[in-house]
Amino acid sequence: MDIKKSEELLAEVHRNCEYAKQSISDILPETDDGALKEELLRQHEEYERIGSRAALLAKERSIELKNPNPFKKAMMWGGIKMNAMKDDSRAHIAEMMVQGTVMGITALRTSLGELSDDYGDTDVRNLAEELLHTEEEFEKIWKKMIA
Repeated sequence: MDIKKSEELLAEVHRNCEYAKQSISDILPETDDGALKEELLRQHEEYERIGSRAALLAKERSIELKNPNPFKKAMMWGGIKMNAMKDDSRAHIAEMMVQGTVMGITALRTSLGELSDDYGDTDVRNLAEELLHTEEEFEKIWKKMIA
């Protein structure tokens, strides 16, 4: 098993989940739309579930996962607040979520694409692929809300 590749892939899954949860937490107070809040909370729980599994796999492999950069999180918070202040409609918030989801999908596809065919840590690969699939499904949900 290539511990370096496992570390990089788990770090990507962890980072992706942390940024998604942070974005959702930042957006939640900006909406009064019940259905939108419900979807945001559902997705937050899913990111929490997958992020917890990444943490468990990291612990099993003695890998330390670092939390995202606080400066970047603060910049995200400011961007979300300013964006939502301009337009807090369901469609606009869904559009913001699509943008974040697409960034996560792109990062995961890149990380998974860098794995060699003989990469043997199937638990880590499967978790990354599960998150990728989950984010692709979330993207579809958000896109329907934009229309």
